[in-house]
Formats: sequence, C-alpha cells, structure tokens
Amino acid sequence: MTFPPKDSVGYVYPQTVVFQDTIELESKGYLKGFQLAYETYGTLNNDKSNAILICHALSGDHHVAGYHQCETEAESLKTVGWWNTMIGPGKPIDTDIFFVVCSNNLGGCSGSTGPSSINPETGQQYGTDFPIVTVNDWVKTQAMLSDHLGIKQWAAVAGGSLGGMQALQWSIDFPQRLRHCLVIASAPKLNAQNIGFNDVARQAIRTDPDFHNGNYYSVKTTPSRGMRVARMIGHITYLSEDMMALKFGRSLRKKSKFDYEFTPEFEVESYLRYQGDRFVDRFDANTYLLMTKALDYFDPAAKTNDSLKEALTGVKADFFVASFSSDWRFAPERSREIVRALQSNRVNVSYSEIKCDQGHDSFLLNIDDYMNVMFAYLRRIAKEVGELS
Repeated sequence: MTFPPKDSVGYVYPQTVVFQDTIELESKGYLKGFQLAYETYGTLNNDKSNAILICHALSGDHHVAGYHQCETEAESLKTVGWWNTMIGPGKPIDTDIFFVVCSNNLGGCSGSTGPSSINPETGQQYGTDFPIVTVNDWVKTQAMLSDHLGIKQWAAVAGGSLGGMQALQWSIDFPQRLRHCLVIASAPKLNAQNIGFNDVARQAIRTDPDFHNGNYYSVKTTPSRGMRVARMIGHITYLSEDMMALKFGRSLRKKSKFDYEFTPEFEVESYLRYQGDRFVDRFDANTYLLMTKALDYFDPAAKTNDSLKEALTGVKADFFVASFSSDWRFAPERSREIVRALQSNRVNVSYSEIKCDQGHDSFLLNIDDYMNVMFAYLRRIAKEVGELS
C-alpha cells in the first residue's frame, strides 16, 4: 500500500494566524487578541473563486483531511482527518478543483485560543475566565480568517451537525460572501432532548472531583472520569439502534463467570469505554463545556419571534441540505424545517434524505447515496466557478 494514499491530500501541516485587535463577543465578553489554527488543501485559483470553507462539529478541529507526519507510518495512519472520506483528489470535495480551508473554532483546544491558552492579562491559563462563545462568534472569526486569506466570497461553506449550524449562520450574517451553503445532518436549533443530553454530559464533567471548578490546569490534573462519561453519552446518541445492534448486539466478551467487578462484559461497553479514553487524551474539558453551550444557544429564529422564515429572509446563497433516515439526534424533520423556510423565501434549495442505518455519524461515513449526491452538487459548484466545463 502506498502511503499516504493517492486519493488523499497526503501529509498536511497546520498554520496559525494571530489577530492582535480586541474582539468583542456576543456574550459581551472580549479577548485582547486571539489566534486561529487552520489547514488548507488544494490550490487557490487566480480569482480566488474556488475556495470552500469547512466548519467542524462539536469534537472536531481544523484537521479535516490528510495525515500528520509522525515517526512511523502506523502512527501517521492514526492521524487521518475527520472528513477524509469527503475531501481529497477525486472525492466529492475535490482538492484538484477546490481550495479547502478549515479552522479550529475559537475556544478550541487544537491550536486556537481557548480556555487552556494563556491569558495575557494574568499570565495564567484562562480556565473559567475564558468568555462564552457562540456560533455567531465563530462565523465572525472565520470571516476574519477569510479576510486574512484574501477570500472575498466562498464558493461554498459546508458543515455537518454543529458545522451545519455555522454554515447556516454564515448565510445569514454574510449573505454576499458565499455562493452555496451545505447544511448536513443539522438543525435550526436544538430540541429539549438534545439540550438535556448536553447538560448530562456537562454535569458528568463538572461533578468530577478533578474538575476543580474549571481550574484543573493549576493543580495539573484533568477531569478524565467526567470526560469519559460525557463522550460515552455522546457516542450512544451518534449511533442508531439498528447500527448498535448490528455492530455489537448483545455479544459478551470472554469471561468465566458473572460478577460485580463491572469491567466491560458486553462488546458495546468495551467500545464506549475505548472512545471515552481516546477523547480524554485529545480534548480539553473546558472546551467541551463551551462547545456544548454554543450548540445549545444556537437559534437564529430567536431574534425574529421564532420565525425561521424571517431569519432567513436575507440569504443569497443556494442551499444543499442533507439528512439521514436513522439520525434520531438531528432527525430529518429538523432539516426539512430549514428547507421549508428557504422555500418560503424562494431560495434555491436541493434536499436529500439518505436512507441508511448509521445514525448521526452518517455524515462522516462513505455511504454510496450520500457520496453520489455530494459529488453531483459539488460538480455543479465547480462548473459555476469555472473549474469544470
């Protein structure tokens, strides 16, 4: 096997942009300067019309495609970008055609300024002093990154789940700065059940004895138990019942007798604990709290008397909206709400509801019907910007 694979963008390297000016956030908090980590793939054409912005979901970051170079090939293989199925040469978001950008959201823990960063006013890590951030703030800082890159208009802004919410907000806040908006496995706002799941996850972290009211950095610990539980809860909601039954069923791991040790016995228990352990190693607890609150707060119709149609009155972009039949966390009906509001405003919108068993995580996977409709829509964009005849 050739490594990196020829259908990938290969080895990639993160970049950082530093903004010196004070930024005021929607929460009325502020930062005296900040930085964003980002990655780019492909080549920006002469008129800068072929750029696509990818917005990441809750636990994602700027590393959306390709691999980071490590000491061994096996280690590099583990660093594959979170949407590598979608982005690369010959893939739906074809890097032989498009220039692709993805940044780590403000408040993140993968190179952008966040709670684990040093507060210049105190010389200590921000911890709970880091201000609340919202989807609007992320879009605002992504627009600043756009200016830094000299991109006046994106060919498309795309994202799944929380990333789809950012794409939708882009169409509202900067209607002239994107030609197409791709909203995948998303919703115009969370329902009460989703907010409840997020709060249970936050409480698992906040009640961990090692949380120390968010100031665990100073005592050199981490609320790992709470983080594991939070991630396990998340993974249960990302998979459908059918997919969990197919992957795990009620399979028991080998054990000589029943007991009260509560070590993993069922395969699903082992899987969830593995995912929890991996998450602790790569994600910051305060960032998780921030990101889930931003997810809860997102509601563009809140400013228009709960009218999504009115909230979307000024959008100029064409839309592609996709949902998945087995996604019960962001159910297809939530995507159809967006479609109906767009149609009421006579916005060009294409909608695809993919029949599959994989649940919410479907938007990350290589599902034939999903890949085919994405490929077709992206080819349309490529023709519009003059990259295909």
